[in-house]
Amino acid sequence: MKNISVIIINYNTAFYTLECIQSVIKYTNKSISYDIIVVDNNSAVKDYNILKENFPIQDNISLHRSNINTGFGGGNMFGTQFANSKYILFLNNDAMLQNDCLGILHSYMEMHPKVGVSSAQNYDEHGKHVISFDHDKGIRKLIFGRSFLENNFPETYPKRKKEYTEPVTVNFVNGAFMFFRSDVFSKIGGFDTNIFLYFEEMDTCFRLRQHNYTSVLVPEAKILHYQGVSTGSNKTISKEGFISHLYVIKKNYSFAKYSFIRWYYCLTFLIKPKKWFMLPLALKGAPLGESLKQKQEINF
Repeated sequence: MKNISVIIINYNTAFYTLECIQSVIKYTNKSISYDIIVVDNNSAVKDYNILKENFPIQDNISLHRSNINTGFGGGNMFGTQFANSKYILFLNNDAMLQNDCLGILHSYMEMHPKVGVSSAQNYDEHGKHVISFDHDKGIRKLIFGRSFLENNFPETYPKRKKEYTEPVTVNFVNGAFMFFRSDVFSKIGGFDTNIFLYFEEMDTCFRLRQHNYTSVLVPEAKILHYQGVSTGSNKTISKEGFISHLYVIKKNYSFAKYSFIRWYYCLTFLIKPKKWFMLPLALKGAPLGESLKQKQEINF
């Protein structure tokens, strides 16, 4: 059994995936036993061939291709079947290690058995600190906003834009870098594969709390995270995020809370012309049937 399995998803961004792999190799201490499992999530043939032709040839690095794009959670769950380790790191291919993150977080988790998942502090490609965690997107956050909650309830809502020097317990960590205990990840059921993209972190960290485990940012570990490379940003992606958000709320909270949040969004979208494209989706309750997951094709 390895100490750590690193699972990386590639989707039409082979050059970032290759750079990500090299960052793990470069910075990981030789005393750490690890393997890297790359899942190609049904990329275009051209991109997959670039990845395959330039893929490192090492016993502890493997490449597996899925015949269908199953999204973030599905792709990572596909990768876990090849993992046999005490810890699993789900690493975005646009997130590059800047120091020995695996060694740092392995040591931290060994000393803190009630931490279910930990994460590294994020920096952009210019070396500027960027947000590494978030607060649950519930009623209080929607009505009062993050700043109000952070200023008035700092223990529950630590400041997201602060560059930390000591570990801090958070609602949920950034999905670009999620370092789980394998047994705990299994205990909570892993990623919910109904979710195609976004809010997987909020969902998994909520379930960790239900099992009395915490989520922690460990700022000693540092990554460079190219913002938005893995998914991009457009109206289709905005709709997908909304579908995932309402699904997670409906799944984990009361129907009253779900209904309030849904109709809050309906009103918000109605009075903001730039958001009118989201209104029909909100009125329908953002059903999973509208998800991009339902539009994927199987390519053998």
